[in-house]
Amino acid sequence: MVLVSPPSMTAETNPLLTLHPEHPVPFADIRGEHIEPAVRALLERSYGALAALEASTGPRTYENTLRALELLTEDLDFVMSVISHLESVATTPLIREAYAAVQPAVSELGSRIVLSEGVYRVLAELAKSDAASRLDPVQKRFLDKTLASFRRHGAELPKEGKERLLALDVELGRVTLKFSQNVLDATNAFELLLPDATRLAGLPETALAMLRASASDKGLSGYRVTLAAPSYMAVVTFADDAALRSEVYAAFNGRAASGAFDNRPLLQSILELRREKAELLGYATFADLVLEDRMAKNGPTARAFLATVREKAAAAARREHAELVAFAKESGAATPLEPSDVAYWAEKLRKARFDFDDEMLRPYLPLDRALAGAFDIVGRLYGITIEPAPELTTWDPSVTGHRVREPDGRVGAVFYVDVFPRENKRDGAWMHGLWTAVPGEAGKNVEVLAGNFTPPTAERPALLNHRELETLFHELGHLMHHAASQVPVRSLGGTAVAWDFVELPSQIMENWCWEKTALDLFARHYETNEPVPEALVARMRRARTFRAATLAMRQLGFAELDLSLHMEWDARQGGDPVAHARGILSEHSPVSLPEEHALLASFSHLFSSPVGYAAGYYSYKWAEVLEADAFGRFAREGLFDRGVGQAFRGGLLARGDSEDPAVLVHEFLGREPNIDALLTREGLLSPEAA
Repeated sequence: MVLVSPPSMTAETNPLLTLHPEHPVPFADIRGEHIEPAVRALLERSYGALAALEASTGPRTYENTLRALELLTEDLDFVMSVISHLESVATTPLIREAYAAVQPAVSELGSRIVLSEGVYRVLAELAKSDAASRLDPVQKRFLDKTLASFRRHGAELPKEGKERLLALDVELGRVTLKFSQNVLDATNAFELLLPDATRLAGLPETALAMLRASASDKGLSGYRVTLAAPSYMAVVTFADDAALRSEVYAAFNGRAASGAFDNRPLLQSILELRREKAELLGYATFADLVLEDRMAKNGPTARAFLATVREKAAAAARREHAELVAFAKESGAATPLEPSDVAYWAEKLRKARFDFDDEMLRPYLPLDRALAGAFDIVGRLYGITIEPAPELTTWDPSVTGHRVREPDGRVGAVFYVDVFPRENKRDGAWMHGLWTAVPGEAGKNVEVLAGNFTPPTAERPALLNHRELETLFHELGHLMHHAASQVPVRSLGGTAVAWDFVELPSQIMENWCWEKTALDLFARHYETNEPVPEALVARMRRARTFRAATLAMRQLGFAELDLSLHMEWDARQGGDPVAHARGILSEHSPVSLPEEHALLASFSHLFSSPVGYAAGYYSYKWAEVLEADAFGRFAREGLFDRGVGQAFRGGLLARGDSEDPAVLVHEFLGREPNIDALLTREGLLSPEAA
């Protein structure tokens, strides 16, 4: 593939060509016109190194094979990581166009490497040589995993098969990028401007202020409702106006399903490309292809796991919904409830039953204090210190830079925090590892913590609700995983682990959001500086398992849908994947979903990258089992016990994929994990039965 040549740029004029892990990324200097020339130059360099490796002869060593293979794309990977990050958080038409232009060529290079007969020969020669017996355990794991990955990605296919696989990979990269861009555009395309707050009755004042500020930022008066997460959740959870809830719910769940940003044709294409790829490589399904290198190993095992949890949750979820319907009916609601009614009445029932809702904690959770508190907690656990890093340039004035100082005084990582919605930024929350450091080499781990939390207004600072606090801690858990990396092989470091393991370090951090001793470190009323009252925390904890089975069924529905699409659904047999998805989600939903429900068209977890969470959404529940059991050790030995914290960081986080994740979990627990810890926490198993 040949890229269109833009005006010539040199390393002196193109900041992407001077990126170095020892120095801060010059985000303020990077522009869209830098992307194509930088990537073209790095592709040329990588292809030259590839040719040299393919032609190499002589005795095989780790350095001239595996390390040379890593170095093939190291600079290009760093640059593409920075570019994809900017396309996610600060996109412009030029950045988007340039990224779309280079992405297929980069995807093609990756495919050409794993399909290269010369590289596969070099690796096989190393595996058969005396040098292989002298590799240390991490290097040996890297060799074994690399050979397995090459085989799994087509290294042993005949020439025609390799050519077809290459075309499939390039096309998958193209269409999944377009899918992601359509979701952002469809999200931004919706706005509902209300002249006054009449239809917003029921919303808390913090939400009203946010919607006023959203209108004001556009030079408008009144209240501006959008599909950004804080706005959407406020309306469907609190608005007394059922018609308004229905309108916003329909818009959110119909994003990218029609019009100029219609993802329906792309869904068909992505699923068919994945199916053909798996078939070409000799796998029964795309799920089997993806999961071979994960803890579950194959689709049927992942599905059996979901069935085990569903068996515990389904009956309880039906009881929960019956209680909700009865409460809503007694309160004067029309029944049966519509999908847009469920969150609203659930919040009303929670308030009535426990005298608690998420908004009660919001005044005690100013974002700055919550962030400082989260930093304090990981500092207590791991002995690190998180400091401001004003020397880091950023892509938006609201973004802040930080550094992680290790107990020995060295700086082990730097990271950025970007937590407010913008129209040039995709929805959701995530952690992005830009660079994974290797001990003894230049540079530090570099990460981004991104979210879309309730922004500040003229009257108030940014105040989080408890769900947003959990999300903040969740993403910080991912960040701590990447920042702790001490793996001597970059490809096995940081969060480059099995995807049904990667959520363990993130989900375990959410537990501290429920502990009074942890909240007391930072949760203070933004006006009075008073800590969260004991009684309020007690009510919050009593409400923790409220509708837990319903929420579990929702996650199980997403996971079952994912596996069904990647194990059974076949575009050649016709049918609409959106309708297929709606049917499965309805089976896991407390209410049937309307024909207009098209959430699949905006399901970025599954379709915004060639693999991503495709055939892996079950990982969230799988990792919940691991983290619930692992947190039990903290609960027994001390929430801030440094010994347990160091065992978790040093024995699990820092080791990345240098060891089988099942081994790391077993070492931390001293035994195999047990699902009972999760079932007990969610109220699906009594403590006596555990």
